Amino acid sequence: MASTTSPLYHTATNPINQLGVGSVALAVLLIAYFVLSYTDLSLVKKSLSATSTYAQFAYTCFFKPHDGDGSGSQQDALESFYKSQASIYDATRSKLLQGREDMLALVAAQVKYRRQTGQISQKPIWVDIGGGTGWNIEQMQEQLDVPTFFHAVYLVDLSTSLCEIARKRFERLGWKNVHVICEDARTFRLSDYEAGTDGQKRDFSIGKPVYDEDSRDVVGADVLTMSYSLSMIPEFHPAVDSVANLLAPNGVVGLVDFYVQNQIEFSGRNYIGGAIDRHCMWISRVFWRTWFELDRVNLESARRDYIEYKFGTILSTNRRCHLLGFRIPYYIFVGCTRSSGAVLREVAEENAAVTESPFISALDLHSQTLSLNNRRRSSTERRSKAYDTAVVNLAASLPLPAAYYQNHKTRIYYDDSLQKHRQFNDEYIYAFTWEDSRTDARLLKITSDDVILAITSAGDNILSYALERPKRIHAVDLNPAQNHLLELKVAAFRALEYADFWKLFGEGKHADFLKLLLEQLSPHLSSQAFDYWLHAGPAAFDSKGKGLYFTGGSRHALQLVSWLGSLLGVREDMKKLCEVETLAEQREIWTKRVRRVLLSQLLAYFVVGSERFLWKALGVPGEQRAMIEEDYGKTIAARAAEKAKTGNSVTGVGAGGQKASSGGPGQAIWNYGVQTLDPVAHDTLLSNDNHYYLLCLLGSYTLHSHPNYLSPASHARLSSPSSALTNLRIHTDELAEVFARMQPESLTIAVLMDSMDWFSPSGPEAEAQVQAVNRALKMGGRVLLRSAGLEPWYIKTFEASGFVGKRVACRIGRSGEAVCTDRVNMYASTWICTKVEGV
Repeated sequence: MASTTSPLYHTATNPINQLGVGSVALAVLLIAYFVLSYTDLSLVKKSLSATSTYAQFAYTCFFKPHDGDGSGSQQDALESFYKSQASIYDATRSKLLQGREDMLALVAAQVKYRRQTGQISQKPIWVDIGGGTGWNIEQMQEQLDVPTFFHAVYLVDLSTSLCEIARKRFERLGWKNVHVICEDARTFRLSDYEAGTDGQKRDFSIGKPVYDEDSRDVVGADVLTMSYSLSMIPEFHPAVDSVANLLAPNGVVGLVDFYVQNQIEFSGRNYIGGAIDRHCMWISRVFWRTWFELDRVNLESARRDYIEYKFGTILSTNRRCHLLGFRIPYYIFVGCTRSSGAVLREVAEENAAVTESPFISALDLHSQTLSLNNRRRSSTERRSKAYDTAVVNLAASLPLPAAYYQNHKTRIYYDDSLQKHRQFNDEYIYAFTWEDSRTDARLLKITSDDVILAITSAGDNILSYALERPKRIHAVDLNPAQNHLLELKVAAFRALEYADFWKLFGEGKHADFLKLLLEQLSPHLSSQAFDYWLHAGPAAFDSKGKGLYFTGGSRHALQLVSWLGSLLGVREDMKKLCEVETLAEQREIWTKRVRRVLLSQLLAYFVVGSERFLWKALGVPGEQRAMIEEDYGKTIAARAAEKAKTGNSVTGVGAGGQKASSGGPGQAIWNYGVQTLDPVAHDTLLSNDNHYYLLCLLGSYTLHSHPNYLSPASHARLSSPSSALTNLRIHTDELAEVFARMQPESLTIAVLMDSMDWFSPSGPEAEAQVQAVNRALKMGGRVLLRSAGLEPWYIKTFEASGFVGKRVACRIGRSGEAVCTDRVNMYASTWICTKVEGV
C-alpha cells in the first residue's frame, strides 16, 4: 500500500489530476459511443478479424521457430510452416502472390485454342503441382467450367494441412472430378490414379526423356500448373523432370513464381521469349533472396532457367508485385513440350516460307544439316536466321527459339538483345501509317500470284494488301515495336469480334484491354509481342487516357497540333474541319482560321525545323531533310534566275500565294509543309475521305473516315481462317538482310516507302540494297518508292542495276504550283522501278 507521503499518492489524490483523468475517460467513452452508433458492427468485426489474421501471418512467417527440421523430412518442414496458418492462407496471400489469375487466364486461353483446333481432342486432364488449398482450381472457374471442361483435376501438395483445406473446399463446391493428392511432386505418377480418357493405363517410367517422342507416356496431363511452389521445392531438378514427363505431347504448362536474376545470366540465350524487365538490380537480388530464405523460399535463378531448358517457351513475362511500397520480382511462364518427332520437318517448312524457297523434306534437311559431309551448297540455297538458329539449338540439345512454339508462325525469330533493335528503346515511331493505301492499290494492281515484301511501319498498308489476297506478304521492320503493333492487329483479327476490334484501333481505347490480351489475344501473339503489350498496352489503350494514337514517336506531332489549337483558340475549328460535309466549308475554315496556326513560320523555325523534332515526331532522318533543303535551294535559284532580268528580290512562294524569305532556319521545312497541307485541305474531304489528317486532329478515327482494314467487311474477310494473313510473315531485320536471304526471283512486288531516303549518297548501302532487291525480284517485278525529293539521287542507282524508273506522281505541277498526289501528300514524288535485267 502506498504511503500517504509518497509522490504517487499525492498525484493520484490531487483533484486536478482526478478531473483530468475523468475528462479523458469521458471523451473516450463519447467517441466510442458515436463511432459505434454510426458504424456497422460487421465492419468492426471484419477489421478485428483481419488484424488478427495478419498478426497470425506475421508471427508464423517471421517469428515462429521451425520445429520440423529434426526428422529431415520436407513434409515435416512444410507442416511446421503451414499447419498454424492453413486456415488463413488464402486470406493472407491475395496481395503477396500476384500473377496467379493472369497465369491461369493465359493457360486457359491456350487450352481452349488447342481444343478448338483439335490438338487436344478429348476432355483435358489438369495437374496442379503444389496446389495448396485449391485456390487456383476454384479461380480457374472464372475462365473455364472446371466440373464439365476437365476430365479430371489433380491437386498435388505435400502439406497435409493445406490438402485438408482443399478437400473441404471441393466438398463445399461439389466438384467430383477434382482429386486432392498429398504426395511429393517428385514421386507423383498420374498412372497411379488415372487410366486416361481412352481407357488405357498409363505406362510410366521416371527419367524418360521428354525430348524423345517414342518414349513418351501413353497418357499425360494436358494442363500442368505450378503457382509459387517451385521456389519451395529443395530438390527442384527431379521435380521439374517429373513434371516434364507428366506433360502430354500437346499439353500446356503454366508457372508463376518469385525470382531474381542478373542480365548476364540470360543475355546469351535465344529461347527465353523476351527479356523486358527481367534483369533485377543488385540490391533487389541480394535483399529478396535473403528475405525469402527466412521462409524457405528459394529465389535463385537456376529454377527458372531449368524450366526454360526443359520446356519450349510459348509466353514469358516479368512483372513486379507492388506491396507496401516494395517491388517484388515475379515471372509468368507458359510452355509446352520442347519438341516432337516432326521438329525437323517444321523447321524446314518454316524456312521455305520465310525465304520463298522450295520445300525441302525433313529427311533431306536432316542429311544436309546434321551429316558430317561438308558438301558445297548450291548458290541458290537460302537459309533464314530462324533456320540457322534452330540448327544450332538442336545440335546443342537446347529448346528452339520461342517463335517455333507459337500457335501461328507469323513472327520470324529475331535476337531482341542486339543493339540494332535496342536503339528504339521499346517504342515504335509510327502509331499509324502515312502511305495512302488506295493509291498503292491503284498503282500496284495486286493479284493472287503476287509475293509482296513491304516495310511494316504501323501495319495499316500490310493489312490493306492482305485484303487483295496475294500469295504471300513479307512485312519487314528493324524496330521490333513496329512489328509488335502489326502482330497485335493480326491477333485481333483472329480473336476479336468487330466491336472490340473497332474500340482498339478505331477509337484507340478499350476499358478491358488487359482482359482481352490475357484471355483472347494471347494465343495468337508471339512471346515478345505479348510481353511488350502486357507492359505497354494498358497505358496505351487506357479508356481514360488519350488513346493508342497518342503513343509512339508520332505522338509528339499530334500533341503539338492539339496544344497549338488550344493555345491559339482554333481547337474548335480543327474539330469542325473533321465534321463539315463539303470542300467549300472545309476550305473556308482552313484558310481563315487553321492555316495560320499550323503553317506558322514561327512554328517552322523553332519546332518543325528542329532536327530533333523531325526525327522523334515525324521519323525524318537527316539525309531526308537534306533532300528537302536541296530541292528548296534549287527552287530559289531557279526563281532568282527568272527574276534577275527584272531586278526583283528573291522570295519563296508557297501554295496559296503566301510569301516567305529565302533563308533562315526551317524555311525549307516550312515550304515543304505548305506544299503538303494546302493541297490536302483544298482537294480532299477529311470528314469522310481523308482519315490520315482527321486522325491527327481528333486523335481517333470515325465511323465515316477510317482505313479500309477497319471496316466491318474487311474484318469479316481478314478474320476468316483462309485469309491472306495466314501467309503473312513478319521479319524484324534490315531490308538488305531480308532480301539477301530470299530465294532469287521469288518476289513480284517490293514496297520500300521512303526507306531509300535514309541512305547517304556517298555510302555503299544504297547500291548493295538495290542489287539485293534485283536478285530477289522476278523479271518484271516492281519496286514502289516514295521520296521527299523531286528527283531522288538513288533512281540512277536503280537504273544502273537493271531497273527502269518511272515517276508516277509529283507534288509540283507543270506551272510550279503544289498539287495533291494522294490523300497524304507527304512525299514530293512517287516512283515505280521495274526490273528489266538481272544483276
